[in-house]
Amino acid sequence: MKIGSDRFKSWTACLVMAVVLVGCSGNQNTKEELPVVEFQQEPGKLFILIDKKPFATYVYEDSVITRPYFENVMTPCGAQATRNHPVLAGDPKDHSSWHPGIWLSYADLNGIDYWRLKGKVEHELFAEQPKGGPGKGTFTVRNYYMSADGKDRMVAELVKYSIITGPSGYLLTSNSTYSSDSSDFTFGDQEEMGLGIRVNTRITVQYGDGHITNAEGQKDEDGTWGKASEWIDYSGEVDDHYIGMAIMQDPANFRPAWFHSRNYGYIAANPFGREAMKQGEKSVVTVKKGDRFSIGFGVLVYCTPQGEQVDINEAYQNYLNVLKE
Repeated sequence: MKIGSDRFKSWTACLVMAVVLVGCSGNQNTKEELPVVEFQQEPGKLFILIDKKPFATYVYEDSVITRPYFENVMTPCGAQATRNHPVLAGDPKDHSSWHPGIWLSYADLNGIDYWRLKGKVEHELFAEQPKGGPGKGTFTVRNYYMSADGKDRMVAELVKYSIITGPSGYLLTSNSTYSSDSSDFTFGDQEEMGLGIRVNTRITVQYGDGHITNAEGQKDEDGTWGKASEWIDYSGEVDDHYIGMAIMQDPANFRPAWFHSRNYGYIAANPFGREAMKQGEKSVVTVKKGDRFSIGFGVLVYCTPQGEQVDINEAYQNYLNVLKE
């Protein structure tokens, strides 16, 4: 698809963020054997459980972090995939409010830096209430990106999340659409644009014994920063398990994302920051009033017994199959 000046009239693809959790247990083959997805709500938070065990907490109201996020994401074998939130002793304290776990945000949307919490993303309501069951759970939220003074709704975001259990783990998909009925809006060019993850400190390159690897086999920050790839993985050993998180790109995106990958435990998939990621001229993506914009990612969160590894190329193909459904 030709982008030209990045100004365009309409985007109709769906935003799909997926989180796949590959477990340590055997396969489940029938509906009766599928793990049950459940939700527990309290003001500002939605607790997600699978087979009565914590998977993640979706936080949509926070006085400090003024944008939605998933915190304390757990693997099926019980090891934590993301950095502790709030950070604990032994964790580096950098970016404690910007990097809570897994999130989608933008350092320049209509000139406002939501990534660094200079603007608020307001949760309006659950457009579809959380609904659990064997093998699957879903919920849909509507958010608004607010003006700098917090008074006006500038950009609407409708997001449907699905948590799906499968033979090798769990899949969280996010389908998000951005629009405005009042004016055009633009995505600018910054390093911090798109989907971000912050991994468990023990699997970082800098503080643990982990590594960053992309689909081409390039390694760590020096080998992967600023490069596009179908996926990028951050993984390492925790006790007697090997755990990791891998971001995957939806091929329907308007352009491939470049990876802002750091040895201290952070990766962002960024298709907007062409100049910031040293890949060409400054990018400005404009969405016209009344049109829609979308972008999709996947995050594989996995855990295997020590000595075993997940085939991320195969997991990426599974992700692509999910996108076709």
